Amino acid sequence: MSNHLRRVLVTGGAGFLGSHICERLVEQGHDVVCLDNFFTSQKQNIAHLLAKPNFELIRHDVTLPIWLEVDQIYNMACPASPVHYQYNPIKTTKTSVVGSINMLGLAKRVGAKILQASTSEVYGDPDVHPQPETYRGNVNPIGVRACYDEGKRCAETLFFDYHRSNRVNVRVVRIFNTFGPRMHPYDGRVVSNFIVQALRGENLTVYGDGSQTRSFCYVDDLVEGIIRMMNSPDPPEGTIGPVNLGNPGEFTIRQLAELVIELIGSKGRVVEMELPADDPTQRRPDITLAKRYLDWAPTVELREGLVRTIDYFRALDLSRFRPPTDHTAHKSGESAS
Repeated sequence: MSNHLRRVLVTGGAGFLGSHICERLVEQGHDVVCLDNFFTSQKQNIAHLLAKPNFELIRHDVTLPIWLEVDQIYNMACPASPVHYQYNPIKTTKTSVVGSINMLGLAKRVGAKILQASTSEVYGDPDVHPQPETYRGNVNPIGVRACYDEGKRCAETLFFDYHRSNRVNVRVVRIFNTFGPRMHPYDGRVVSNFIVQALRGENLTVYGDGSQTRSFCYVDDLVEGIIRMMNSPDPPEGTIGPVNLGNPGEFTIRQLAELVIELIGSKGRVVEMELPADDPTQRRPDITLAKRYLDWAPTVELREGLVRTIDYFRALDLSRFRPPTDHTAHKSGESAS
């Protein structure tokens, strides 16, 4: 990576992933502008950065234009968990689509390189396993998850069209399940759900029989991959993407629940609930391209990452977070229709 210091914009910079990216960039000496509307993120995620001379926080919504002078843009802004992105699905789609248009327009005007945080959800409920970047997906365009899935798919379209039509220097990564400190305790994701339930001594709820699989990448590994992608060479030596970033280690949801119970020493047990609509049965990245172009692969094992994440949640004051609202995130297709 070049030692050249840059002015970097991180949208969604106070969120789970965005705050870790801001922290890493600030540590490297870059001049970092964090943009966030705090819809799902927490100011405490970046509180330790506020006094840094090379960090700036702007409260702003990416669906509205903004004029800044920057060298790089990490476009991380979007609710990323079902309970959050289904709470206001139209806003979720606008954040992905209109937000991308605004950030790509900014990148075009100032000649900045821009990275899109896409998602494994573009693959939908895959019938190819593991999922390579060439797989085009199996997505329900009118389901309750489509606001996120199709919003991110459209954002990828915009990135490649801005690249082809306007020569904007883009990068696209597809992020698989990631966990670690600063996850929102009520984001509805399986790792945070299980940890909060286990710490409270409650039963751990799995959807269906818990046989569906996920791959879990620790946040430090993911941030390293994202930053490597941003600073990777242009083609033909490098790639603009999309590139999968995630941990190819595959676990069932039931295995994850049992490991959390073991690590916390919880008296809770695993109980089954109805499977939500369009929930993928398998999810595992093919990271061949990440290894080839970024020399990247995860190094933190699931057990080690869970220990670090549990320590974070043990110290958390849950009263500072808003609990879930009524939504369709974990209801069946019948009850959600």
